[in-house]
Amino acid sequence: MSQFTIADPDLQQDLGDFPDDDLEMTYVPRECRTMQPSVPEEGVDLDPHVRDCVQTYTQDWLIVNRRKQGEAVALSLSRLGSRKDLYKTLPKQLFESEESGDSVSQEFQDDSRSHVLCQEPGRATLTSCDFDLRSLQPDTRLENILQPINPEELDRQNEESRRTNRQAEIFALYPSTDEEDAVEIRPAPDCPKEHMGHRIHVKCQILKFEIEVEPLFASLALYDLREKKKISENFYCDLNTDQIKAFLRPHTNQMAPSSLSRSAIFSITYPSPDIYLVIKIEKVLQQGDIAECADPYLVMKESDSTKNKDKIEKLKTQAESFCQRLGKYRMPFAWANINIMSVVSTATDRDSIEVENINGKGNSGDKKVFTHQRRLSERSALLEDQHNMSNFKTAVITINTFFKQEGDRLSDEDLLKFLAEMKRSSASLRRLRPISGLIKLEISPAAENPAFCITPELLPVKPYPENRSRPIKEILEFPSREVYVPHTSYRNLLYVYPQRLTFANRLASARNITIKIQFMSGEDLSNAMQVLFGKSSSAEFVSETYTAVTYHNKSPDFYEEVKLELPAKITERHHLLFTFYHISCQQKQNQVGSPENLIGYSWLPILMNERLQTGHYCLPVALDRLPNKYSMHSPEKIPNQSPPIKWVDGHKGVFNVEIQAVSSVHTQDNHLDKFFALCHTLEGRVTFPIRILDQKIMEHDLEHELKLSIISLPSARLEPLVLFLHQVLDKLFQLTIQPIVVAGQTANLAQFTFESVVSIVNSLHNSPDLSKDQHGRNCLLMSYVYYVFRLPDTQKEFVKGVPAAAPILPESRYYTVGRSSAAHVGSRLMQSRIMSSSNPDIAGTQTLADEEVKNIMSSKQFHEELALQMVVSTGMVRENVFKYAWFFFELLVKSMAQYHCQMDKQDASRKLRFSDRFKDDVATIVNVVTAEIATILVKQQKEAEQAEKINISLAFFLYDLLSLMDRGFVFNLIRNYCCQLSVKLQSMPTLITMRLEFLRILCSHEHYLSLNLFFITNLSAPASPCPSLSSQNSSSCSSVQDQKIANMFELSTDYRQQHFLTGLLFTELAAALDAEVEGIAKVQKKAVNAVLSLLCSHDLDSRCSKPEIKTKIAALYLPLIGIIMDALPQFYDFTDARTRKVRPGSSDGDAEINPINQSVALVIAGNHVNTMLRSTAIAFSSLPSKQFSPLAADASRTLLISFLWILKSADQTLITKWALDLPVSQLNKILDLLYLCVSCFEYRGKVTSDKVSTQALQKSKHTKARLEEVLLGNAGARGEMMKRCRGPGNERNIGIIENLRWRKDQTQWRQGNERLEKTKADLDQEALVSGNLVTEANLIILDMLEIIIQAISVSDCKDSVLGSVLKVLLHSLGCNQSSYYLMHCFGTLRALMAKYADLLFEEEAEQCSDLCQRVLHHCSSSIERTRTQACATLYLIMRHSFSTISNFARVKMQVTMSLASLVGKLSDFNEEYLRRSLRTVLAYAEEDEDMQPTMFPIQVEELLCNLNSILSDTVKMREFQKDPEMLMDLMYRLAKGYQTSPDLRLTWLQNMAEKHTKRQCYTEAALCLVHAAALVAEYLSMLEDHKYLPVGSVSFQNISPNVLEESAVSDDILSPDEDGICTGRYFSENGLVGLLEQAAELFSTANMFETVNEVYKVVIPIQEAHRDVNKLAYIHEKLKKAFESITAKGSKRMFGTYFRVAFYGAKFGDLDEHEYIYKEPAITKLPEISHRLEAFYGQCFGEDAVEVIKDSSPVEKQKLDPNKAYIQITFVEPFFDDYEMKDRITYFEKNFNLRRFMYTTPFTKDGRPRGDLSEQYKRKTILTTLHAFPYIKTRINVIQKEEFILTPIEVAIEDMQKKTLELAIATHQEPPDPKLLQMVLQGSVGTTVNQGPLEVAQVFLAEIPENSKLFRHHNKLRLCFKEFIMRCGDALEKNKHLIASDQKEYQQELKKNYNKLKENLRPMIERKIPDLYKPVIKIHRDTKESFKRSSFRKHETSSSNPQNS
Repeated sequence: MSQFTIADPDLQQDLGDFPDDDLEMTYVPRECRTMQPSVPEEGVDLDPHVRDCVQTYTQDWLIVNRRKQGEAVALSLSRLGSRKDLYKTLPKQLFESEESGDSVSQEFQDDSRSHVLCQEPGRATLTSCDFDLRSLQPDTRLENILQPINPEELDRQNEESRRTNRQAEIFALYPSTDEEDAVEIRPAPDCPKEHMGHRIHVKCQILKFEIEVEPLFASLALYDLREKKKISENFYCDLNTDQIKAFLRPHTNQMAPSSLSRSAIFSITYPSPDIYLVIKIEKVLQQGDIAECADPYLVMKESDSTKNKDKIEKLKTQAESFCQRLGKYRMPFAWANINIMSVVSTATDRDSIEVENINGKGNSGDKKVFTHQRRLSERSALLEDQHNMSNFKTAVITINTFFKQEGDRLSDEDLLKFLAEMKRSSASLRRLRPISGLIKLEISPAAENPAFCITPELLPVKPYPENRSRPIKEILEFPSREVYVPHTSYRNLLYVYPQRLTFANRLASARNITIKIQFMSGEDLSNAMQVLFGKSSSAEFVSETYTAVTYHNKSPDFYEEVKLELPAKITERHHLLFTFYHISCQQKQNQVGSPENLIGYSWLPILMNERLQTGHYCLPVALDRLPNKYSMHSPEKIPNQSPPIKWVDGHKGVFNVEIQAVSSVHTQDNHLDKFFALCHTLEGRVTFPIRILDQKIMEHDLEHELKLSIISLPSARLEPLVLFLHQVLDKLFQLTIQPIVVAGQTANLAQFTFESVVSIVNSLHNSPDLSKDQHGRNCLLMSYVYYVFRLPDTQKEFVKGVPAAAPILPESRYYTVGRSSAAHVGSRLMQSRIMSSSNPDIAGTQTLADEEVKNIMSSKQFHEELALQMVVSTGMVRENVFKYAWFFFELLVKSMAQYHCQMDKQDASRKLRFSDRFKDDVATIVNVVTAEIATILVKQQKEAEQAEKINISLAFFLYDLLSLMDRGFVFNLIRNYCCQLSVKLQSMPTLITMRLEFLRILCSHEHYLSLNLFFITNLSAPASPCPSLSSQNSSSCSSVQDQKIANMFELSTDYRQQHFLTGLLFTELAAALDAEVEGIAKVQKKAVNAVLSLLCSHDLDSRCSKPEIKTKIAALYLPLIGIIMDALPQFYDFTDARTRKVRPGSSDGDAEINPINQSVALVIAGNHVNTMLRSTAIAFSSLPSKQFSPLAADASRTLLISFLWILKSADQTLITKWALDLPVSQLNKILDLLYLCVSCFEYRGKVTSDKVSTQALQKSKHTKARLEEVLLGNAGARGEMMKRCRGPGNERNIGIIENLRWRKDQTQWRQGNERLEKTKADLDQEALVSGNLVTEANLIILDMLEIIIQAISVSDCKDSVLGSVLKVLLHSLGCNQSSYYLMHCFGTLRALMAKYADLLFEEEAEQCSDLCQRVLHHCSSSIERTRTQACATLYLIMRHSFSTISNFARVKMQVTMSLASLVGKLSDFNEEYLRRSLRTVLAYAEEDEDMQPTMFPIQVEELLCNLNSILSDTVKMREFQKDPEMLMDLMYRLAKGYQTSPDLRLTWLQNMAEKHTKRQCYTEAALCLVHAAALVAEYLSMLEDHKYLPVGSVSFQNISPNVLEESAVSDDILSPDEDGICTGRYFSENGLVGLLEQAAELFSTANMFETVNEVYKVVIPIQEAHRDVNKLAYIHEKLKKAFESITAKGSKRMFGTYFRVAFYGAKFGDLDEHEYIYKEPAITKLPEISHRLEAFYGQCFGEDAVEVIKDSSPVEKQKLDPNKAYIQITFVEPFFDDYEMKDRITYFEKNFNLRRFMYTTPFTKDGRPRGDLSEQYKRKTILTTLHAFPYIKTRINVIQKEEFILTPIEVAIEDMQKKTLELAIATHQEPPDPKLLQMVLQGSVGTTVNQGPLEVAQVFLAEIPENSKLFRHHNKLRLCFKEFIMRCGDALEKNKHLIASDQKEYQQELKKNYNKLKENLRPMIERKIPDLYKPVIKIHRDTKESFKRSSFRKHETSSSNPQNS
């Protein structure tokens, strides 16, 4: 396996076999920010520890790379660039949807408003008669289209044309996959670098006060109020004028350029809203306290300078004299502050801003002083989570108010209290005296590399130009919390903070106290070292500094910060010396010389027990001169001296001082100090006993102490451990293999160092403050292994002392008792390791002589020792080794690579590179890790993520080993891994996921192709031993060669042996697709993405771009085709998905032309030859019943694009041979796949790309770079690449960002930003790329279709396959395609017709109909190229159908129907273009010389004129697009016009159904289909006389009587035998059933369940005749549901609401004075329809011209304004006569088949609508419509109107009957409803009821009417009251039983009212009219008339019977 080569040398050169020098070890110089690296001073003999640190900080990085991997990355980089270039070169594909969207519909936009209604009289519509086609100019015609041509030649031309201008790489256009799955990305860690926070540049511009009389000095520092901490060192700044500076000339000898700086860069690691920049102002010491000295500044104003001129001059003179005498002493003066975060937030909001007066103006009590500041700080609280510190705008800050310093409150604690008070409220600060002044600062984000900048150690930073200006100083940060970033440069600073001195009343003379601070290297005064950093306008380094003086204060506070550079070598003699002085401010007369009066001394040794002294100290002060050797002791513990030292306050501590170190050599941690000290003891020649810290160590204890210190290393604090991580790990690894002999004995340290390393690795991973990458790898350790780690130098020898017997220590105490999992490492292994020094339990090594020890030791290799330790570890150590295996694996790999490079084993055979013992160890490790993964997954499911990480680590380990070790060995490890997991894991998803991620990583190897022997083709390999299913089925696989080809497309055993990794991957993919367990979908997605990432990598790798290489690679993936074909039933149904969302500009959302859903479409088509993927339920009914787990859309899409890539890249002759041998079933499977591909890769347009989830978009940018890089090599690449991917702002925060996974590294705020980033240009680019992808995908499909057409031309399965080919082609024509694709698609279609015209037009008649529609649709395209192609194709369809089979009639009918269908459905197609296309077809007919002698040209012209007339109808339809009722009326009229042409009428009925469905008028849509079915039934009954078929439309009258309209078709009008008539697919039994089933579905949706039953009554006999039991079961299931729904919903269903709408006004044209009944959706209120119509007609005529008549009274036309349009809308209810009510019993019957409607209008004689009871009349109007509702449209004309008037007493009778009925219903309701009952009762017997029953009785029954005509009414009303009283009594009785106890009182009240009412009514009810009871002799005529008027009789009307109208 390890030695194979590629046969073809060219391919070898391109893809490379494994090069001999694959590995390279490079030393990369570390980047240094400063001009010179920071190193200790020269000429000093350094300590070993300091020397080691400096070496660590200056040595180069050691990086091990694989050459090809680097190349792959370089390739990927260039490829990324080229991908962007590719986007620039992509041609813009033209899509109809976008073109027409912009240009075409615009032409009609302006028209649409003015022509919405019927034209005004006199204006004719455009019709065919006055529009001549010949007057148009035809489009350009295709050349040579009419010339006879050989089909082979035509195919060749088409192919040649298709092959030009193709996209080479389809994956360059495919959106990149989700990075969630991209486990193979192993980002190279960031290069270790010095930590920097957010950097802010502060420039001091002006500092001045009202008067300018003396020098003032500013110092700036940052304070964090929240953490109560100073977070930066001081920045000193001198802004005095030269004139004022001159006052100090005697005291300033030299001024270093660095001290003149006025700009500083502050760093903030942890931003918070409470960070303040505090500016302290000092002045030269003078007589008087701070208040006195500040007085002139408070009193004098700059504006009064003339008035105060003398005073100012005097002050200047005084100042000058103080400066000369006391120039080197300072005193506090004032301070001010700025909230930094408020500046940042304000500056983020606006452009460059000026923030005036941060502290406010006016007196100190003014509230405004602080409100601005408070407001800003509140606002900055928002910033905490999104500190925008890197890109805020520059802000200029002006401060006008300073606070005077308080002499007794100078410390930092006091300052923080002031800031806290200021934040809380301004009131508490009123006592602070404000001083007017001005300081102006400019604050901006610091530039990346500012010029002329110096570090805190004053080292110049690059770039440092020659033309020097004032430098910018970097100010050292003291972060408010720990920062975990290892040191990378030498820094050794000490900060001294004198804090407080308490002399109290001890010393009378000590009042104005200052402290002189010096750093001494000895006790002599000359030993003061010049290491203190100078302040402003001074030397760089000084030897002494003085603290500021607080006047007359014996216990002063100090706020000084003294910064000094520590020497690299510190001895015990180094110390800090503090000298205390009293300063005489006023010169006494006789005093000459210094104003200093010595008070005393104190000191602090810098080293104590070899450790740096830091922290808080309270030191005593000596009054006398200090004794000799004082510096050796601390002042608190100095031994008694003679003479004794005099101390202040009896040797008590009186001076508080704090020392802080910022050092990268002093660890400031006991554990680390001890460890380093002991290590260095081993290196030097020392004499025992040695002193380490405060401990004496004898020689025989050394080994024990060393082990102890190694073991306790992990106990060190995390921060110092991280800071010195590189040194600690280097030392530990050194000790692991370093031969150490102590006193003649070998020290066994390997095990201890290993355990310590494991423990440190564990604590770093467990710290929440340290960041990890997406694989859970700690970033600090990644950086260490990648950049820092190098093989320990074994040249040094650690041999200590002279031979002596070393005591044998009880080693076992360092072992952890744990699992016995290492026990199975057999004894053979143990014996082979007997030579190792690592295992202290193995005896024998100690007795060897020194020489032998050395020999053994020198042979120890780090990688071997590390592997051994991993194998023999036990307990917790072992657990952590596997938990963080990645670290040890990467260490192993890097150490192996270094060993390999150093030993120069490049030439050696891979098998011989590493020892067998080491290989055994590696095998053991892999086995144990695999077992560990399985154990976790089986036993601790919660730790599954942990197992996943270990799994990924193992995969990367083997991935790396492929480049280092023998590949056969590594392959065996991989095989063992897979087997072991299979055995142990039961859960399928988990198992596949683990193995997939593992394989995905291995397959991302840069030599993946060579590893897979891709260059060995299967044709040269032996045939598969077990032929697969498809090859057995295949009839034509006769020869061995054919068998081999078939095998190439299958995942055979041979394949898996030859192509090992790919075989494994495909096996996993097949298993994932085949599995049917829960949770498999996620796994399937992973599997599919793994394959995709591989294919992408080949497609984007320029090494693979040569066609012959791509062909070889594609051959490697051929079995994928077999896997995809097997998975066909599982694919997501994109075809179905298309239908749910109508695509802009497509003929329709549906793939078919019918509005019938797809499940029915198949039944209708009756086409069971192949299973086109339409509806999953039906498409796969022919497949075995195995349950498949369906694939998600994205996984399906990915598999389909992979399928297309293989088809595109593979050898075309091979594909052709393969297709040739495939059986029909397999070919149909491929066609199904291609059909699905068409739906999947359909252009969705910009509109949708706009709505693409922003997160997906955001992923793409970030991921593309990462993913491609990985795919091409492995992401190891390394630094540069990853920087580009990672984006800005991430480098600094390694180790600080909270523990986020890498892909969330910028999450929250970045997502927001990226959402905004998406510009129009981005959207355009996406649309461009997506357009090209769709075009290329469809062209690949077309290529494959051509191959299949070629294949079937020589086989005998044409008939069965051709239809499917055509189906795919038609489907692609129906999708949103580019004009470029359409050109080729039409070419293929024409070629197909040329070859198989007879088959197509005879066998595939139904598809021809589709073809006509698709082609016609493209004839209306706005793109000329598409139109040209479509016209040529349309003409050839006609020509072939005429000349081949002389069956032109059918095609004519199909074309006409297609046009009608198009016109009806599409609102946006352009008839202008379509007309021009018709003209072009006419031109073809005229130019076609061959056809001139025939009837063909005349027939064509006839057809085109017919089409033209249909088009003219559509012009009108376009006008009514926005008026649904008018549009339906027009379509209705068109359909009616085609009464004699059943096909076209059917088409228009379907169009209407479609429109209704869109408007959710499901009942109307269903009725359209019922009418269509009746039409079909009429035709079928003429054709054949079957008992089971309906007799024609009569059979449908139970569904709706309106259906009888369809019976107009009769034999004399239409002969069904005439060719071309009734040829549509629906004119068949299947079609009839299909229409009815669809109608039943729609009725069901509309809740019309009763009609569902009627519909199926027609269907059932047909199915019974066909003995279709399944179908009958299905129907009865539907019926059962319908009847159950009736029971459940009953009268709760909502049917329509009806309104009478009358139009008045000439503006309405044809509609004027017409009345309609409108059917509106249920619960439509009158205002809703009123608003809709008013708004719509308002748009047509102008809002002022339309008026709605509010009442329902008759309209008097002469009173209307002739210039206005009036609409009268009235709510109407269905009206039934009494006899009708007997038949209409159910709720449904009362709402179905309605023709009569009624509305009532109340009125009085004097014209008012309402009046008293005695004068209230009512008009009842009954309207009859032309057809019964529901009908095939939603408004029907009113054809008859009846009116009658009720007199007041009749109105009263009607009301009382209504009330009585309500009472009866409420009383007898089951179950009873107490609330309703009480409500009705209250309305009947309540005392408060106005015009209640009592009043009615009093008006009409009080007197017997004089007019005898009213006797009967009087009597009827009396009887009504009688019944009413009875019903009230019943209701009261019922209520009594229903009420609760608390309602008894209410019941009593009701009863009382009832009795009262009964009493009042009794006399009126009992009074009878005697005349009525006389015997009747004669009925007067007028009485009869009065009976007629009664609304309770059946009315006879003189008008004609509506049925006959």
